[in-house]
Amino acid sequence: MANYAIGDIQGCYHALQALLQRIQFDPDHDKLYLLGDLVNRGNGSLAVLRWAVEHKTSVVSVLGNHDLHALAMAEGLARAHRGDTLEALLAAEDAPQLLDWLRQQRLVHVVDGDLLVHAGLLPEWTAAQAVSLAEEVEQVLHAPDSRDFLAQMYGNQPDRWDDSLRGMDRLRLIVNAMTRLRVCKPDGSIDFRFKGELQDLPAACAPWFDMPGRQSCDTTIVFGHWSALGLLQRDDVQALDTGCLWGGRLTALRLQDRQVFQVPSDPRDGVMAVGD
Repeated sequence: MANYAIGDIQGCYHALQALLQRIQFDPDHDKLYLLGDLVNRGNGSLAVLRWAVEHKTSVVSVLGNHDLHALAMAEGLARAHRGDTLEALLAAEDAPQLLDWLRQQRLVHVVDGDLLVHAGLLPEWTAAQAVSLAEEVEQVLHAPDSRDFLAQMYGNQPDRWDDSLRGMDRLRLIVNAMTRLRVCKPDGSIDFRFKGELQDLPAACAPWFDMPGRQSCDTTIVFGHWSALGLLQRDDVQALDTGCLWGGRLTALRLQDRQVFQVPSDPRDGVMAVGD
């Protein structure tokens, strides 16, 4: 039995199938942990979700920002963004069942001591605290009245952690950190604007995983989201978004031994040019 984490798929169904062949995925014995952003931008979001639900006994995911956006779109709570490709998914006859499976996914998973999250953790959070905070959001998102949460989910404030935060401000910041975080300012607040490469970091900003005093540094964090960062393997972090959607690669990490498997992007997935 092997546990694999797979970086952002974003509707790249053909690349996903090639990667599954590359790792010789056996749904009867292996487990897949998808690192969020299963859908959007590529043209195979519907096929990706159908495949995941078909294999739900051996496939789980953390939620990414594009996944949450799809849920909000399905409820009529958000407008399409430039580059969105969710039309076929939202119009599908089985969309309610597919999206309900997606909504029931978690913000973090802990697998044999590794913490899996889409984007990152704020420097003040221990790994155990992150799990607890994620559960606060999951409890609301998995409830029948999750529409109210999705309606208030968007926004960049607050952008800095405070234990006294309550209500939607608290939930929004947890979601933003776990699904949108890349870099922090010196005071620990989130810089939402930067999406580039490490050498182009704004002055005084740092990747979330290099923030001084980061409380989760004793736990290996496996994440995606930051395609411009690419593959990064360290004892404390494993970054797996290698930009398949942008003509890069789709990456799987075997968690037991840290072996990396990759396949190139597939033009059939509607690969985008950088800057689209």
